[in-house]
Amino acid sequence: MCGIFAYLNYNVSRERSYILQVLFHGLRRLEYRGYDSAGIAIDSSSSSPALPAADPEAPQSSASAPLCLHPQPHVFRQEGNIESLVKSVYQEVAPDLDLQESFNIHAGIAHTRWATHGEPAPRNSHPQTSGAGDEFLVVHNGVITNYEVLKETLIRHGFTFESETDTEVIPKLAKYVFDRTTEGEGEVTVTFSQVVLEVMRHLEGAYALIFKSRHYPNELVACKRGSPLLLGVKELTEDGKSVSAFDAFPSANENPKELFLSSDANAIVEHTRKVLDIEDGEIVHLKDGGVSILKFDKDNGELGGVLSRPASVQRALSVLDMEVEQINKGNYEHYMQKEIHEQPQSLKTTMRGRLIRGGSCKAKTVLLGGLKDHLKTIRRSRRILFIGCGTSYNAALAARPILEELSGIPVTMEIASDLLDRRGPIYREDTAVFVSQSGETADTLLALEYALENGALCVGITNTVGSAIARRTHCGVHINAGCEIGVASTKAYTSQIVVMAMLALAIGSDTISSQERREAIIDGLIELPNKIREVLKLDQKMKKLAQELMAEQSLLVFGRGYNYATALEGALKVKEVALMHSEGMLAGEMKHGPLALVDENLPIVVIATRDACFSKQQSVIQQLHARRGRLIVMCSEGDATVVCPGDNCRAIEVPLVEDCLQPVVNIVPLQLLAYHLTVLRGFNVDQPRNLAKSVTTQ
Repeated sequence: MCGIFAYLNYNVSRERSYILQVLFHGLRRLEYRGYDSAGIAIDSSSSSPALPAADPEAPQSSASAPLCLHPQPHVFRQEGNIESLVKSVYQEVAPDLDLQESFNIHAGIAHTRWATHGEPAPRNSHPQTSGAGDEFLVVHNGVITNYEVLKETLIRHGFTFESETDTEVIPKLAKYVFDRTTEGEGEVTVTFSQVVLEVMRHLEGAYALIFKSRHYPNELVACKRGSPLLLGVKELTEDGKSVSAFDAFPSANENPKELFLSSDANAIVEHTRKVLDIEDGEIVHLKDGGVSILKFDKDNGELGGVLSRPASVQRALSVLDMEVEQINKGNYEHYMQKEIHEQPQSLKTTMRGRLIRGGSCKAKTVLLGGLKDHLKTIRRSRRILFIGCGTSYNAALAARPILEELSGIPVTMEIASDLLDRRGPIYREDTAVFVSQSGETADTLLALEYALENGALCVGITNTVGSAIARRTHCGVHINAGCEIGVASTKAYTSQIVVMAMLALAIGSDTISSQERREAIIDGLIELPNKIREVLKLDQKMKKLAQELMAEQSLLVFGRGYNYATALEGALKVKEVALMHSEGMLAGEMKHGPLALVDENLPIVVIATRDACFSKQQSVIQQLHARRGRLIVMCSEGDATVVCPGDNCRAIEVPLVEDCLQPVVNIVPLQLLAYHLTVLRGFNVDQPRNLAKSVTTQ
């Protein structure tokens, strides 16, 4: 996953220092999506004379034409985090730049990278260039699966490559298309969007791209397929103030405005809430203060050697359902800490308007508006498949027992990548539920396409309105957890479990025999935010435990039943942020191998809150104690003396809730433990090593 951002000011004067500030701040908002290198491209001058294409001694493609160009842009690329880039620009380059130079029109692009092809290094950072002269520049989020074939073709046409990235083929392909279509011409006759359309025709994979070119000064072109991309529009008055009542889609005119492109709403919301969710296959061309949208058609290629000119698409702007406060840390030190402590509110928001409490003679029930027209089809399903990756998979696993209980339908679990590798059977009679915080997870999206091809009813459960999964599924539920910036998912996980519990209630709502059970769960859901507030009071206790464990090398977590998923997710949190080996294990499998690891030094967490598996977990604790296991037992309030067999056992007491909701309560202490372990061990809790948010590359 990478973060891409662009800023274009039109007919409003902005100094270079201001433009740099906007680009850098946009990258800071996106840094959780990639933080091993970063780069930007800005114009060198607002008034310099046109320059030749490049040094005549430099290697050129065989089709190069001697066209005049806008001045060569400044491109800055740096290994490391955003601040490394900022430091290099201001301390090393800024003395040679006129930071007070004003631009009435300027288009800048920026990128923060999470390495997939090539190590973190300036040569592999974005923007990637077409070669000497930087005629075409591209920032990219995603992966180009056929880049090796394209690279070989371009090398045969005289291009040389400097990076190991898949991205570098894109600007070079743009130059090749441009040179071929303008060969022998005295002026540029092909539009920027036409060049990009032809480039898209040759690309395979998932991507969001922003193009900048010296041949098309003050223009930007963006396109996407399978990766998120937003356009933000800010209309201004002549004195540069924002126009609050702007509703029309921007057309080419002299009205001052600012336009933003971003792979995430976080980088746009502080500038404007007027946005356009760019759809797959759309090309957005920013030119002369206007925005034109073209639809990519792979079958409509070159006609008689002339690039196709597709008609424009008319789209309406929407309003972001997000406030700037949501993307700030507030009084917290880290986003992960903030998001853990936001869970009472995020759960309340997730349930708002969906729990129907009933009256004196009416049953309590749930209302999921996005599913109400499809519930009959789901109830007739042969089976329900839950498909996800990582934390989303664990959330579905936590909800599986209650779904089977209330629906009476077999529920199977699939890790998205494994389903695709096996080409597992999916039938028309199946309901496939796709769970993803971002709604853009690559493997989950590919599994969705596979399920659609096989005719299954596809349901999406995401935290992002307008995401690819939200758009492509037949129906779904938005979990409403709010913006989650920390790479390690916390509040989205608990909200996903709650949504899937409500899904189980909705599917089983036509069964009279389970009415009492359903009403008990609804009562439990209503009380859940308060129960989480109680659990959060364990914060200092978990910090003290983290101090005792911070020097350990491994941690085991045993769970079963509803809390097998809690064991997996708790171990995952410790693993991904504290960089400590941890494994979640099914307690029923303890004797089939894991018991060999037990000694007096290895810390072991056993989840033994009161449910149908409580007595079995007591037996597990006794067997671990008999082998002098170093035990940390999570139990229900008042059970510490019952579950802890001796001095070598520490108890963590949590509130008791309805059994299917207990995983929501039980995961919070483990989230706190992972957070404090990470901070105490000196690691970056919001940007864990080798991980990034919302993985859209395979």
